[in-house]
Amino acid sequence: MNTTKNFIALPGTDKQLTLLLDTINVSGLSILVMGSGSERVSEKFGAEAGRSIELIVEDLDSLLIANMLLDKNKNINIKMMVLDSTDYVDNSFDLIYAQASVSSLKRKIIIMEIKRILKNDGYFCVGEITKLKRDVPTFIENVFSSSELDPLFTEDLTEYYRQRGFKIIYQQDLSDTLREYYGYNLIMLNDEKILLREREKKYFKKLLNKISHESNVYLKQGGDRFVGFKTLLLRKENG
Repeated sequence: MNTTKNFIALPGTDKQLTLLLDTINVSGLSILVMGSGSERVSEKFGAEAGRSIELIVEDLDSLLIANMLLDKNKNINIKMMVLDSTDYVDNSFDLIYAQASVSSLKRKIIIMEIKRILKNDGYFCVGEITKLKRDVPTFIENVFSSSELDPLFTEDLTEYYRQRGFKIIYQQDLSDTLREYYGYNLIMLNDEKILLREREKKYFKKLLNKISHESNVYLKQGGDRFVGFKTLLLRKENG
């Protein structure tokens, strides 16, 4: 179990980002990272790209914690925006990265917004929570509903993006990362020795309590049979 401060505490952990960086050279690219919990991702991109990185989150708590964690990194521009209606002009970015941040009820309009602000031939690296079976039991649907998630069946994900004008560069199932991700959450909840600054404790308690139920469902109630995670690297096609 990786509990270091550099652990990417998102579904997909460090594997989504590592796979991307092993595939394309991001040096000099204009990059947007979307979603809370993406501070370490943004730091890595800043080091690899050699230029400033845009990071957007949707709520004030996420904005505050991102500013705390990245307070010494002046190359990351942190902003609060809704993902489906950003302030960026058309064709702004060479690469947009979203790790577990678009599998929501607003997926359709978020993807439309991503297409708008992504340059032609630009890259979109996405990681999505998925259903491993088309029909999942009620207790899994309840977890999705409480988190405002709308996961697609894993076999349908590639065609979903192809129909929306993206070329598939690669796809990779990363469902094996969920056990580490949810296990990490439980450690953070139960280990009183985790060192947090006072101003961070309230935020982390709220965040971790929010996902404690999901963690227990996945690890102890058989959720691993129904919940998966897949990453894709996509390229926006002209037109």
